[in-house]
Amino acid sequence: MGQALAGIPFDAVWASPFKRARKTSEIITAELQKNLPGLTEPSFSDHLKEISLPLWEGMPFTEAEARYPETFIQWRTDPANFRMAVPRPDGSTVDFYPIRELYQQATRFWRELLAEHQGQTILVVAHSAINRALISTAIELGPERFNSFNQANCNISVLNFDGKLGSPVQVEAMNLTSHMGAPLPDMRRGHQGPRLLLVRHGETEWNRQGRFQGQIDIPLNDNGRAQGAKAGEFLQTVTLDAAYTSFMARPKETAAIILQQHPDLTLHSVEELQEISHGEWEGLYEAEIESSYPGMLEQWQQAPETVQMPGGENLEQVWQRSIAAWKKIVAAHSGGDTVQTVLVVAHDAVNKALLCHVLGLGPASFWRFKQGNGAVSVIDYPNGIDSAPVLTAANITIHLSGSVLDKTAAGAL
Repeated sequence: MGQALAGIPFDAVWASPFKRARKTSEIITAELQKNLPGLTEPSFSDHLKEISLPLWEGMPFTEAEARYPETFIQWRTDPANFRMAVPRPDGSTVDFYPIRELYQQATRFWRELLAEHQGQTILVVAHSAINRALISTAIELGPERFNSFNQANCNISVLNFDGKLGSPVQVEAMNLTSHMGAPLPDMRRGHQGPRLLLVRHGETEWNRQGRFQGQIDIPLNDNGRAQGAKAGEFLQTVTLDAAYTSFMARPKETAAIILQQHPDLTLHSVEELQEISHGEWEGLYEAEIESSYPGMLEQWQQAPETVQMPGGENLEQVWQRSIAAWKKIVAAHSGGDTVQTVLVVAHDAVNKALLCHVLGLGPASFWRFKQGNGAVSVIDYPNGIDSAPVLTAANITIHLSGSVLDKTAAGAL
């Protein structure tokens, strides 16, 4: 992991004081110090300690499930109300809500860290459950969404803060594991439903120029085709069972390039996965939009859910059509005898809508997720269409540039 993070100019390292996180942070820091000799040794915070599960600690999961079946089901299905009756010395018990406490702990950590390290790049090394709470609280999700994320050992997530806690936070990447050898994180124990790989199309010339393209059918440029090929190589060892795409040229060509590694699959086009219609903005640069529609571009950047594109769509319309199409795809690959892995190639706005949907977020959260050209995200449905989805990984771009950071063109939608 230290090698994967090399080249990022970290200002400080913070870690949990527990031995497993402490040692991990020390190994990483020693690797980083080869290029950053001024980087000091890790600091440790009790706010980064792993979740406290006093009745289960030291038990295998199977034993905890067998001895506390009702509590275990609540742990999986109702984390916000997950409760342990912890014995007191006098023989009575006290109710303890581990996940609620964990989220309060995560909030305290962010407040202290952000106050001390404004404008800096910080490495945080902790544990699975507290990491999920940290990501959740950063993007203003509560304990009910605890099981909506996955955090593998030695994964890397990237969060971009715009100020103090409560200010906008962008998830640049989440749960990257390919630096550990396998391209995608493992599925959770007992997984029976489909896995969907959500890919954004490769770069177009209008992406590179920063011109709004929307539903104007711009093809890939040479770099976009190269990005598609790299995504295909990245996924070549992954068994794919089906493939879907927006009917527009840029995702359709990206998908076709990826499927060169999977020649037996048929590519299905889905109209509802097309990019947002920017209406009268399409073909324009930001400066031209600001000149013709003063203040509206800032509104789009600050409160996207309030914008009706002149002659085009609003985000609620994108949410409705893209999520409806997504649910049909999930349903079509649920309930079989084997776990199916499905490729879906679409667009920036559509992908952001789908990632938000997975976490129960609406159009106001549109800018929460970054989607690089050629990026791969992973969404798992543990028990099919009727189960709560899990965002297993978001915006994997390491196959494009060799960096855990997204170095693709930002571009316009």
